[in-house]
Amino acid sequence: MYARIIGTGSYLPENVVTNADLEQKVDTSDEWIRSRTGIRERRVAAPGETTGDLAVHACRKALEAADIDPASIDMLIVGTTTPDVVFPSTACLIQQRLGLGECGAFDVNAACSGFIFALSIASQYIQTGACKRVLVVGAETLTRILDWGDRSTCVLFGDGAGAVVLQADPEPGVLSTHIHANGAHANLLHVEVGVSKGFLPEERGGMSVKMKGNEVFKVAVNTLGRIVDETLAHNKMDKHDLDWLIPHQANLRIIKATARKLDMPMDRVIVTVDKHGNTSAASVPLALDEAIRSGRIKRGDNMLLEAFGGGFTWGSALIRY
Repeated sequence: MYARIIGTGSYLPENVVTNADLEQKVDTSDEWIRSRTGIRERRVAAPGETTGDLAVHACRKALEAADIDPASIDMLIVGTTTPDVVFPSTACLIQQRLGLGECGAFDVNAACSGFIFALSIASQYIQTGACKRVLVVGAETLTRILDWGDRSTCVLFGDGAGAVVLQADPEPGVLSTHIHANGAHANLLHVEVGVSKGFLPEERGGMSVKMKGNEVFKVAVNTLGRIVDETLAHNKMDKHDLDWLIPHQANLRIIKATARKLDMPMDRVIVTVDKHGNTSAASVPLALDEAIRSGRIKRGDNMLLEAFGGGFTWGSALIRY
């Protein structure tokens, strides 16, 4: 039994912040941002608009695409690092808004790899027969924890949500998932405050993303290269058996490096980072939804999804659509 995608959905907040807008706030330029990241604009959630709000929009679209009764969902998993509140989980909060019934609902925090981690968990539940349908969503409001005076980070991130409905099926769907983590690199990309550790005064940085960009880039390229090899070897596949690469939308240079390793032309790589920046756990399902709704991905196509995020965490999923 496989977990097969039967519906996808996504949502981006209405507020668009362009590179030109950021030129007015920090010492940067449109050319600098585009040449180093590929980002042209990002979306920012409106005041009072939460991660859960974005997730609900994406989930409803996925459920509509799947054409199923929301009450038939057996589990809801939300990948996020920016939950609405400390508790209850964002999954619990959106569960009742979607009318899912009393199914299991919980959050997964794996930073930018959150959707891949959540997808991996969902796939295992379906393969074991514990669930028949699982709703998986990646959603973030990372702009709430940015230092808008830090030009090294504020240009990179945006808000959004993407969701998929998985259903048990004897036909191949999710062929394999692979997830990893290494806390030794935690200081390269992190938020240094929290409930247990406490919150630092604003003059010491407050609750904002800290990143050592060059070091993160090097580790990301190397790590994603290794997980590509691991995924293909596990499935006894050659890189040329892949039809599509759907990567984490963080940086166009990292995306191109992974494509080169796969010997894959860029027209077979789904790129949306220019439109919304790095939306963390939302980026892979956002790209997946756009690729499916545009008609580029067809039933039977082999897709490699991969992501890398703070922790460090990284993961992949090989899926036959």
